[in-house]
Amino acid sequence: MGGGPGDAPGGSRSDLGAGTREQAVFVHGLAGSATNWTDLMDELKDTVDGHAPDLPGAGFSPAPADGDYTVAGHARAVTELMERTGPAHLFGNSLGGAIAVRVAATRPDLVRSLTLISPALPDLLPRYGPARVAAAALPRLGEWVASKMRLLPAEQRINASFAMVWANANAVHPIRLRDAIEELRRRDDLPYAGEAMIGSARGIVAEYFRRGEDNLWSQAAKIQVPALIVHGKHDRLVRPAMAAKAYRTFRQVRLVLLPTAGHVAMMETPQVVAAEARRLIGETRLGNAPLAS
Repeated sequence: MGGGPGDAPGGSRSDLGAGTREQAVFVHGLAGSATNWTDLMDELKDTVDGHAPDLPGAGFSPAPADGDYTVAGHARAVTELMERTGPAHLFGNSLGGAIAVRVAATRPDLVRSLTLISPALPDLLPRYGPARVAAAALPRLGEWVASKMRLLPAEQRINASFAMVWANANAVHPIRLRDAIEELRRRDDLPYAGEAMIGSARGIVAEYFRRGEDNLWSQAAKIQVPALIVHGKHDRLVRPAMAAKAYRTFRQVRLVLLPTAGHVAMMETPQVVAAEARRLIGETRLGNAPLAS
């Protein structure tokens, strides 16, 4: 749980049962960790008690015993946490957004509201970023790419990653950059790190081709609680245009497009995302009434 073995700055360490306020659970994306939520959780610390898990095989979490890195497998891990926190406001970014949709659809008793930031919901229109993820998910090719990438310095890999997911990589705080580089170096020494990345990539790619009632869009249509969906205008991984499909699919939804953000708006503009999330939580407290336009 949380971003490390001890207290993390900004409240990203989970402390189950410590408070009496409403709970919130924050689910990170592919190649991320609990610390992706540090700044947003700090902004919301006076509103909710937050819990940020490292998904199986990510951050400080060990590899799952069954080797299951599918969206359903990750959703089970999040559900197990929420069975301990009790009903919570659920947040998800990218892959974490897909996981959050699965949890909200299958365990509505545990979810009070849903905040999705650039959720990785099925979109078959080719883009450069998702194409890279799909290539990494191919049998044998994914392992080969992972082995070659590990030969590159951690600084180079982190800079390339931030250039992809941030609208302006120069806006990354030097401390956050340093922490990310140190974390990648630590994970390079873990025997399961590559397997976790490739397995999770394959898990989300499989969801893009799933049909029937288990398709994530079909799951989204079942969700009863109010939803907030945030997109960054400069997102290179998830098309902001997918907000139109979300508007037609989710039963209660408000859409927010941030003109200066990329794929990780909760890291790029945490104060703005917190203001929107705080509004949603406040409306939910009034009885899950339909959201104002």
